[in-house]
Amino acid sequence: MLSSACKNAIRSVLYLGMFSNETKKIGVKKIAGDLEIPQPFLAKLLQLLIKNDIVSSTKGPKGGFFLDENNIKKNVWDVVICIDTTKKFDQCFLGLSACDDKNPCPVHFTVSPFKKKITSDFKEKTIIQFVDDIKNSGKVISLKDFDLLNP
Repeated sequence: MLSSACKNAIRSVLYLGMFSNETKKIGVKKIAGDLEIPQPFLAKLLQLLIKNDIVSSTKGPKGGFFLDENNIKKNVWDVVICIDTTKKFDQCFLGLSACDDKNPCPVHFTVSPFKKKITSDFKEKTIIQFVDDIKNSGKVISLKDFDLLNP
């Protein structure tokens, strides 16, 4: 449902929410390495997020990317709109040109509650709420340090 660019943008924003602030800025190389995202791709995503006031940055020797008090109050839906727009949430899961409650595709009533729930969560929860949830629950935004072959 979300493009890989949007997924990576969400992970990057959550990462910045966890590890940055106005006095602790993080460079694109560190973010890209920790999240295993190609650096040039991430740099373009971050520029879009800056342009849309979702992420902040400063240049110079002590520069980098961070979330300020206004950024952290945004919600994940802002990231989705910035990167993917809302079209994917309005489209039929199977790609039919017309699909709704009156003219449902074979999976419409299976997928529709999921789409409504994720849309609701993305619109209602702020970035800081997602970050707090990650910190309190042990959820992960990267598998970089996990040995997936030997669990």
